[in-house]
Amino acid sequence: MELSIGVVTVTYGNRWRFLQKVLERVLAFPQVKVVVVVDNASDYSVADAIRVFNDSRIKVISEAENKGSAGGYKDGISEAVNSSNADLIWLLDDDNLPKRDAAELLLSAWEKIEGNSTSKALFCFRADRLPHLRIAKGQNPHDYYLVPDNFMGFHVLRIVKNKLRKARNAEVDRMPIQPFVKMPYVPYGGFFMHRDMVKLIGTPNADFFVYADDSEYTYRVTKNGGSIWLVSAAEVIDIDPSQGNNYKAGFLRSPLLDLWNFRTYYQVRNRIYFYSRASVRNRILYKINQFLFMAQLFLSATLTGKIKAYKGFKAAVEAGHRGKLGKVDPIPGT
Repeated sequence: MELSIGVVTVTYGNRWRFLQKVLERVLAFPQVKVVVVVDNASDYSVADAIRVFNDSRIKVISEAENKGSAGGYKDGISEAVNSSNADLIWLLDDDNLPKRDAAELLLSAWEKIEGNSTSKALFCFRADRLPHLRIAKGQNPHDYYLVPDNFMGFHVLRIVKNKLRKARNAEVDRMPIQPFVKMPYVPYGGFFMHRDMVKLIGTPNADFFVYADDSEYTYRVTKNGGSIWLVSAAEVIDIDPSQGNNYKAGFLRSPLLDLWNFRTYYQVRNRIYFYSRASVRNRILYKINQFLFMAQLFLSATLTGKIKAYKGFKAAVEAGHRGKLGKVDPIPGT
């Protein structure tokens, strides 16, 4: 008997133009038994909008406030597991459009890849993410993720190695894409696991609110001895073109200072929390990397008049190290 799928997605703001396309696609998959939509206090009634589908498989959770990605996926995963008997849980952001054969390819990969329901998980290929593309072509995922003792991506002993790696990128780009490759952790969007895995790793930590919550959550698979496999044939396309920004750093400038806001605070705090617990092997080397990074950032802040933002960054780092998560108001440095 073919395994069934429960889809979980989280939406917010006014993103019906994206969500509608994603729902149309996943509802067309015959393997999908339930679709849980978490309405994170959107600007419109998601429940009313979804009535256009007239499909009993859709279940809407209407949050009274925006719980962020962490709280949203926590509630959505719980609903999918507890209110349905779907075998597999597929997480998708509200702008992640799976290709028309993605569900079939994921189920096929699930049967091909060795391991039981609590020793493996899958992830959809997202070609717009360059590290994922290069990992799919054979590059070591630990060149990008869980680099030991790095601080905010900086490692004094890897400066030359990183330059050499970048010089070899053209060679890597010419290599063929492999069907399956291992990832240490992945984003929510495209993550595919058995309901039994939820019993093992639980649900996301809502105290993250936003940023790095998906890294911490999916890393639990790896931490518990399992494997996450990127399935290159099962592709998801991000249909929201507004992601990212056009910031260009100048001499002695940094987006951590110039773009300091609530999002940056959570990014820094949660990244420090996760990485300081998951990737530190040599505490002294980690502290050296931290000192050098923060010294350079302090110099930039002094010369560009961004001391207030630097103090916010420092507060985020301290909160991450101390494990002080949860929503923060006001945001330091803003």
